[in-house]
Amino acid sequence: MLGFAILALACALLPALVAWVNLSILRTPEPDLDVRARVSVLIPARNEAAVIAATVRAALSSAGVALEVLVGDDHSTDDTAAIVAAIAAEDPRLRLVAIPPLPEGWTGKNHACARLAEAATGTHLLFVDADVSLAPAAAAALAAHARRTESALVSGVPRQLMGSLGERLTVPMINFLLLGYLPMAMMRASPRPSLGAACGQLILVGREAYAATGGHGAVRTSLHDGVVLPRRFRQAGYRTDLVAGHALATCRMYRGFAQSWAGFSKNAHEGMATPRALPVWTLLLVGGHVLPWLLLLAALTGLESGHAAFLAFAAALVSLATRAAITLVTREPLGTVLLHPATVLVALAIQWTALLRRKGSGTPLWKGRSYPIGGP
Repeated sequence: MLGFAILALACALLPALVAWVNLSILRTPEPDLDVRARVSVLIPARNEAAVIAATVRAALSSAGVALEVLVGDDHSTDDTAAIVAAIAAEDPRLRLVAIPPLPEGWTGKNHACARLAEAATGTHLLFVDADVSLAPAAAAALAAHARRTESALVSGVPRQLMGSLGERLTVPMINFLLLGYLPMAMMRASPRPSLGAACGQLILVGREAYAATGGHGAVRTSLHDGVVLPRRFRQAGYRTDLVAGHALATCRMYRGFAQSWAGFSKNAHEGMATPRALPVWTLLLVGGHVLPWLLLLAALTGLESGHAAFLAFAAALVSLATRAAITLVTREPLGTVLLHPATVLVALAIQWTALLRRKGSGTPLWKGRSYPIGGP
């Protein structure tokens, strides 16, 4: 059992060290008052009547930039278009764009984003999901950071709002994986495409670079633009960067466990759920964040030696401390920290289900469309 305890501590220390470095260098960018970029906020929307008004009004409150807001109505069957049209009648900076029918070979969000980019006039394009509320300084801050760092793509994770236990068992893995396992110092120092990362909820790109790389059209089959778009930019020789996004925007991405499971499943095979990657991720995540608790349970039943129990306790403490630090900095609910081992298991269950499901079997309908989750 001592060997398992050593493995648990090693697997817990890895994200702890990475997170310590990441949290020390990750900052919320500040607007540059000397530069007034023209930013087009682009919002793809399909059946978003419940949230679209708040999203649009938050975007229209952006300060420090010349602004236009474009909402792409992607064949909504609810009042999404009518709500946006009513607000547009009051504010000429807002335009409603009717998205054409989805062509074969495209995923819905990428198609809507590509069409919105064609209609935009800004020097910078800020893509936000329909459930993201921007802070007034967000657009100016992201554009200023892009200029200061010469980055063609800048992204950040909005502060995640969670209203149910199911969301708290799934959504926190976004920040935990990003801050605990992506070496951001290396990402900034190296142009390697594999180090590129973004959050699809909040992505600002330079218009010229977007056009040169093919933008969303170049990743038209993807379900995870947060992974593939920055890698596409890096392959073309452009710099990408991540910033602290919790003060720039808020987002409640899912409602309940079933929607969370379906949402994370649909893009799993472009994340962890590949035959090569998932076994490694399983070892790292189970080893560092579940195994310590199993070893402590064994110690309570007398099956563990004192040395193994001590190492297991240290691993459990490191695991929770890492998760707590990330949770505090990103302003997620503190109550999710104690759920961390269960959150890891749920995340892995989603990924393994996606990997093992028969190719082409699809997921439950998402926004009225079905997408395959089996890998190629």
